[in-house]
Amino acid sequence: MSSITIRNLDDKLKASLRLRAARHGLSMEQEVRNILQNTLAAETTPSSGLDFALRINQRFKGLGADDLPVTERLPARPVPNFDPA
Repeated sequence: MSSITIRNLDDKLKASLRLRAARHGLSMEQEVRNILQNTLAAETTPSSGLDFALRINQRFKGLGADDLPVTERLPARPVPNFDPA
């Protein structure tokens, strides 16, 4: 496996990375690997409207939206007549 060295990393960015890694219970190196892998996987995976719909479905799943009342629709208005009389 190859390695990479990142020089001139901002101290605030490094501190944020250290805290993020600690929150996830990972080393900083593993956290960087995960960030890179997730970011690059998102770029290479073709996105479709279905993916978006599934993400929305997952976000709101279990909130009881299926139990909401369905309002009865009114009939459509008649089409206006624009013919000169």
